[in-house]
Amino acid sequence: MNWAVAHRIAGIAAAQAHRDLGIDRTRYVHVYQALKSAEIVAMAKPMPRLFGIYFSPRDKGPAVLLNANLDVVTQRHTAAHELGHHCLRHSTAADEELHSSLRWGNGQWPEEEKTAEAFAAWFLMPRPAVLAGLERICHEGRPTSPEHAYQLARFLGTSYAGTVRHLQHLRLLEAGVASQWAKISPAALRSSLAGGATLPADAHVHVITPGTHLQQVHADAGDVLVVRIEGAGFVSLPKGLARWTGTTYAADEIEAAVVTDEFHGATLLEVSAASQGEPVRLTVSRDSPRVGVDDVWPD
Repeated sequence: MNWAVAHRIAGIAAAQAHRDLGIDRTRYVHVYQALKSAEIVAMAKPMPRLFGIYFSPRDKGPAVLLNANLDVVTQRHTAAHELGHHCLRHSTAADEELHSSLRWGNGQWPEEEKTAEAFAAWFLMPRPAVLAGLERICHEGRPTSPEHAYQLARFLGTSYAGTVRHLQHLRLLEAGVASQWAKISPAALRSSLAGGATLPADAHVHVITPGTHLQQVHADAGDVLVVRIEGAGFVSLPKGLARWTGTTYAADEIEAAVVTDEFHGATLLEVSAASQGEPVRLTVSRDSPRVGVDDVWPD
């Protein structure tokens, strides 16, 4: 089975899973809630060499075990991959922690791993959600810059590289452009979106624009919220969000806040600007790697 066939199979299976599990295909996909809805027992613990393990019903499942040491984005992808094993009725599988460059496209992958990996992409990035994100980010049906792809990845809770690949599968990005964008460092894009500022090494950047009004931003400690509205400023910063300034700027100083370890749950954030008739209001939710058993994981 080649990857094109794997994606056709996975795309159909993911759409069926969205329907069966009551997933809103126009929004950020809550993969851990999907595991619960599928009645899959889930746990996360530190593991040295594994992304995750799926236990089939034949082996006293369904259950999944995730590596608690993974970052938020990789753990979400792994959870969707293991859900794919379940929805595709695969046997028990242990997914080894390979170098990221081998996580996709390697012709030596077993067929069940190919379809589970493709399922993760289609499950976390359904076409309606991708189009909704692009409309909010660039007001077009297609991304026109790698920064758009990075922002879309933040909207979907996915990796930059995985998002670029999936845009190609959705025929929203030409293969040659996707190949060029995939070579761009996410760190360079983060800095670009933050006005050229120096950022913490693992920080994600979440851009606030008028299109963010009434939206939800999923961020973890260390992530930076950057306001891209002329003359705008935070009305106030709730507990757990602190004003942030980078060490260097390529342009005028920007309004930005960093998520601290004190932040938990969700909070309303308001940004006011003379150019806007009313404040831009958004919900910021803490999305951290899961640890322990599923019944204590936040959504």
